[in-house]
Amino acid sequence: MRTRLLRHFQALWLFWGLMLVSGLSSGASPQWATLDWTLAETLIALDAPLSGVAQIDAYHAWVGEPRISERVADLGLRTQPNLELLADLSPEAIFISPMFSNLTARLSRIAPVEPLTLYQADSDTWHEMQGLTRKLGKRVNRERQAETLIASTQALIDRLKARAPTTAPLLIVQFMDERHVRVFGKNGLYHAVLEQLDMTNAWQAPTNAWGFSLVGIEALAAYPDAQLVVVEPLPIGVEAALANSGLWQHLPSVREGRVITLPPTWSFGALPSAQRFARTLVSALEAAHDN
Repeated sequence: MRTRLLRHFQALWLFWGLMLVSGLSSGASPQWATLDWTLAETLIALDAPLSGVAQIDAYHAWVGEPRISERVADLGLRTQPNLELLADLSPEAIFISPMFSNLTARLSRIAPVEPLTLYQADSDTWHEMQGLTRKLGKRVNRERQAETLIASTQALIDRLKARAPTTAPLLIVQFMDERHVRVFGKNGLYHAVLEQLDMTNAWQAPTNAWGFSLVGIEALAAYPDAQLVVVEPLPIGVEAALANSGLWQHLPSVREGRVITLPPTWSFGALPSAQRFARTLVSALEAAHDN
């Protein structure tokens, strides 16, 4: 009896030992976390395993696609992430943009923090987005996927450029409230996509580091011949306010029905957002042209 028990325990010990060695040799796939939506969308596009992303509901409202899996934990506010939850996830690394650099010391107690930059002054935004994709792909062992994403983005742009209808210069805005908009110009994602599509951006005024100017809607009256493009989401109450706004209703582009509305696309994004913006813009322009 004692001999049989001893052999039983020896067999169990050998089994668990083999399982442990197998796990160590195969290596568990590293998991990554990020507070930044631009990095999140790029990691998802690269098929890199994510354990946590900040403000997932807001990501879906502002970025739209690619969607974040339900298996990914919501880390709370981007500016005040849930550090206890983040520690429980034990990510291989935490990716941030310079906007969240003030959190580096606290995040570093949990995992290595790796900042990645985009939208630097006096740089070529399109090449920046490609550089970010390659850098992130190399870091998460997805170099082949990074090159595929870059190539597929360029191929999509080429197809869309070939079919896009001729259009007036585009004035691209996003509402902050019923009286103020961001207007997107140089150094931003939307402008970079327009350049790739051989379209003209009506807004040539100086912009900030993120590629936009914050103006009152009365400033849009200076561009009577432009094709107005409104990017969602609209803040709560803005749609109703605009319906009753004499200022908005008397803008030439609004009065003449030259307004198209696009679904949410992250204006501070990288190649996934560039694809989404290019695709929805050309589709909307085609629909307007057919009408």
